[in-house]
Amino acid sequence: MCGIVGYMGRSDSVSFLMEGLKRLEYRGYDSAGLAVHTGDALAVRKCVGRLAELENRLSEQPVQGRSGIGHTRWATHGEPSEINSHPHLDSSGRIAVVHNGIIENYQELRDTLEKQDHVFRSHTDTEVIPHLIEQERTDGAASFRDALLAALRKARGAYALGILSQDEPGILYAARLGSPLIIGLGENEYFIASDVPAVMNRVHGVIYLDDGEVAELKPDGVTVFKLDGTPTTPEIKTVDLQPEAAERAGFETFMLKEIHEQPRVLRALLEKHLDHANRIALPEIHAEPDYFRNLHRVMIVSCGTAYHAGMYGRLLLENLTGLAVEADLGSEFRYRSPKIDQNTLFIAVSQSGETADTLASVRLARDMGCRILAICNVPGSTLVRESDGVIFTDCGPEIGVASTKAYTAQLLVFALFSIWAGRLRNEISSDMEQDFVRALKRIPDAIHYVLERDRVIRDIADKHHDGPSALYIGRRYNYPTALEGALKNKEISYQHAEGYAAGEMKHGPIALINEYLPVVCICTRTADAVYEKMMSNMKEVEARHGRIIAVATDGDEAVLKLAEDIIYVPDTREELSPIVNVVALQLLAYYAAQARGTDIDKPRNLAKSVTVE
Repeated sequence: MCGIVGYMGRSDSVSFLMEGLKRLEYRGYDSAGLAVHTGDALAVRKCVGRLAELENRLSEQPVQGRSGIGHTRWATHGEPSEINSHPHLDSSGRIAVVHNGIIENYQELRDTLEKQDHVFRSHTDTEVIPHLIEQERTDGAASFRDALLAALRKARGAYALGILSQDEPGILYAARLGSPLIIGLGENEYFIASDVPAVMNRVHGVIYLDDGEVAELKPDGVTVFKLDGTPTTPEIKTVDLQPEAAERAGFETFMLKEIHEQPRVLRALLEKHLDHANRIALPEIHAEPDYFRNLHRVMIVSCGTAYHAGMYGRLLLENLTGLAVEADLGSEFRYRSPKIDQNTLFIAVSQSGETADTLASVRLARDMGCRILAICNVPGSTLVRESDGVIFTDCGPEIGVASTKAYTAQLLVFALFSIWAGRLRNEISSDMEQDFVRALKRIPDAIHYVLERDRVIRDIADKHHDGPSALYIGRRYNYPTALEGALKNKEISYQHAEGYAAGEMKHGPIALINEYLPVVCICTRTADAVYEKMMSNMKEVEARHGRIIAVATDGDEAVLKLAEDIIYVPDTREELSPIVNVVALQLLAYYAAQARGTDIDKPRNLAKSVTVE
């Protein structure tokens, strides 16, 4: 959620710390700070607000040093304030810590430390860590490393930590348990960061710390060991991302850039997974064909936007493979006594691969004997490393907090997997697979068509953005699209929005409809009665004077009689229509947010990667 950076080398650390924190701004934050080892002391600068405020503080109170740590914070324990901002210090001011995650037993630890005369300044859980290290030193730990390991063995919860000690000017420590942290390897300089974009223009390789690992960074190298002090041999991964991937490339926001990147991302995914005979190939699943032929059940678990992708995947898999499929929220799955076993394929969906609730569900499923298949965007992430097979969405970095290109890529992956599995299980024919492939190849151009209508969508958003609420309705494959459209609107425009299955209208939501309520109706044509039923739902809204915004198939004149405004999209095969339709809703939310004057890339209270439960 928050951002961490750290530097150890032969150059001044401050310039990198600020550059790295700026590259992590997309994660969302309400305060920022850094600590630098000046040679004689630890100098701390922190403030509430954006990094520009921290830059002003540094211009007024400059600091230099060859090792340092920095942090951007979203408030969890304690309100946004300078005293609650990171880094946090021990009683003596000789130990500085930045932290992502939650120390669950912090109150118990704090109570014990206060009885030992420790004085706490903040209301955060993080502050117990430097005080714990300090106490371990007081109690006779032979070295700072020993004190650190002893302190961490007492902490329960999740953490990614950067730690400096005034007494060890040539060492930067990092630790990870349940919250992502990487070590960047440069030329005679070393880095820590909570995400690769912070360091990708400075390093030739990265180490993804595993849970329960601690790293010691010195000017001449990096050592990694476990909490019991046992050394480990880390795997060094190359960095494929280019610096320009984290730039806006002329777009006014990252979100708008990422919306426009979707045709390119989807074309690349299709090229990667279609063989010379135009058949779908998924070798990265790493499972024998007989496994899928004999499979009876699939469980899909994810959170937020990825959950809506999972709902779509459930519908597609059920219809094309004959499998029994469930989709559940990662935050609820573990608390429902799930009945799964070695005959269940467990599909986990996460853009970051670090979503805490999804990872906890994966570990439960593995303990129950399930095979794990991940749909993920980040190589080297925890989900990727803990799965039996992975289908990568290959989006490149998604900087905007509200997911766009990662979502449509997840939908496409589910389409590819469902068609592939359906053909393998003889539920669909080779000819039907080819029909789907031809339809899939038309999707990027269909999205281009929607993007070219952004002026129409902007005008609709300008017209309806000032209402207090909005309703989104859809059926079958486009019910998840309604949920995702409403979520995008909530996330970035702060307009209250609800997504519903259109058939549920008479079971409550219809009471909301009046002459002021915008109702977004996803009513693209289908080959059966679903379209007619959706038209009936729109007539129910019209009869109550609701303000209908329809997403309709190009050329559909019947919708003109019901809708106040229409966003036309190309005619697309129904099973694949959500991949196109959702782009119209992304733009609708985007321009509504723009009209309302919100911070689109960094919406309040949200973070890109939810790494705590």
